Amino acid sequence: MTTAEPGPAALVVMGVSGSGKSTIAQGLAEALGWDFIDGDDLHPPANIAKMSAGIPLEDADRWPWLEAIAVWLRRELDAGRSGVVACSALRRVYRERLRAAGPGVRFVYLDVAHEELARRMRGRRHFMPPALLGSQLATLEEPASDEPALRVAANGTVEATLAAVLRGLQQQGVASPPL
Repeated sequence: MTTAEPGPAALVVMGVSGSGKSTIAQGLAEALGWDFIDGDDLHPPANIAKMSAGIPLEDADRWPWLEAIAVWLRRELDAGRSGVVACSALRRVYRERLRAAGPGVRFVYLDVAHEELARRMRGRRHFMPPALLGSQLATLEEPASDEPALRVAANGTVEATLAAVLRGLQQQGVASPPL
């Protein structure tokens, strides 16, 4: 673990579907030498079925999923490990629930233009169909200035986005890659 803060850190890479959360979160975990989990892997089967059918999730669907992510974050932090999770965390209330997992929880918001999101979603195989992008954007509450979040424009390549995130985290004193 290499952080500028005492104790472990937990990064939640967030954004709407197609923003690159999973790819960037996994790249960050590898670059920092931290644990990684994709929040999609913690969705209950009913959520996956609903989204696969083109039905947007409601808060009642999201709360148990967010709780599972919070449990993972809390386990990491309690064990003294730093970790990275990919999770949409679209609304402030969702982020507040995740932050309650413990000190050191911070967010990396991947901000991507609508047209680029649509292009990416059309070009991938995923349970989240492109038709649900509108519902994701309608639900999104971008992190406010009083939230512990790093906003990164993520319209470019994976490499450029990952480099921008690492620079931003280093500037904020959150993390730097191990030597």
